[in-house]
Amino acid sequence: MSRPSHSALESARLYLVPATLELARADLSGDAALAAALGVSVPESWPPEHHSRPAVDAALYQLGDRAEHGWSHWYLVGRGPEEGLIGVCGFKGRPDSGGSVEIAYSIVEPLRRIGYATEAVDRLVAWAFTHDRVAQVTAETLPHLRQSIRVLEKNGFRPEGRGSEYGVVKYVLRRASLR
Repeated sequence: MSRPSHSALESARLYLVPATLELARADLSGDAALAAALGVSVPESWPPEHHSRPAVDAALYQLGDRAEHGWSHWYLVGRGPEEGLIGVCGFKGRPDSGGSVEIAYSIVEPLRRIGYATEAVDRLVAWAFTHDRVAQVTAETLPHLRQSIRVLEKNGFRPEGRGSEYGVVKYVLRRASLR
């Protein structure tokens, strides 16, 4: 497989392709349309957990604003042996007035627990911190989701109390902690 045709970030094992209006519409149209738009295969296990139609609808609305480019979800395309679409990672919108942006991620079931989410989060956090407005990246997870917590810990995030919903824990990585 060649590199996806859309502008992508690269990591050791992934292409991270930012959502566009075209890609979000293709995603809503089904696996065949998404595969054609990305130029990659879409596995039977697609979509990953937490990548639902309402999430793509929200991204579609968000992507109508050019300033939102990159601050929505990114499609994760494997390089090498795991070619094809393997998950999503991204932000829940632009940085707020305090410079905080929230990240989320999800990998298709057969490819979990082998470092793809850790790699994607690492690359997108680095991308976020190239923007001067970003002072911190946050994430929320449930305390029993050990794999999700490990992804955050491996990327330097630290727990910082309650999240936005009951039972959720908030994790934070501040720009200052990277120095």
